[in-house]
Amino acid sequence: MVLNEYGKTVEFIWYDLLNHAANIELDEFIVMPNHFHGIINIIVGAGSEPAPTDNRNQHGLSEIIRQLKTFTSKRINTIRQTPGVSVWQRNYHDRIIRDERELSRIQEYIINNPLKWQEDNNNPANFSVDGNGPVNKITDEGWNL
Repeated sequence: MVLNEYGKTVEFIWYDLLNHAANIELDEFIVMPNHFHGIINIIVGAGSEPAPTDNRNQHGLSEIIRQLKTFTSKRINTIRQTPGVSVWQRNYHDRIIRDERELSRIQEYIINNPLKWQEDNNNPANFSVDGNGPVNKITDEGWNL
C-alpha cells in the first residue's frame, strides 16, 4: 500500500498515540484506502505486578480510538481545507484477542490485507457505471451511492 498524504497522517497519528496513552503497546496495523486495521495492547497491570496508581494517560480503548479519529480528522481536514468534515465512520469494530494463536492469525490478516484490495467490493477499480448508476464489477451488485 502506497500511502498518500492522508494515509501518512493516519500512520503518524497511530504511532503518536504512544505519547498520549501510557498504558498501550502498538502491534500490527495497516492503512487501507477505505479503512484501517490495528492491534492495540492495553496494559492493565495483572499477575504479580500491582495495578498502576497513577491514572494519568491511562486510557480505555474507546478513548484511544477517539484520539486517533480526532487527531487524524483535524490534520486531514487542515490539509484538505475542509474544517469539520467527517473523515471516519461513527463507530468502530473491536475484538478482544484471547491467545497467541488468535493474535498470530489477526496479525497475518492485517499484513496480507493489501493483497486482497484488488478484489475488495469497495475498491473503485471494481465499479463501472451503467444506466442505473455504479455497479460492482465483481458481484454485479448495484450500489446506491
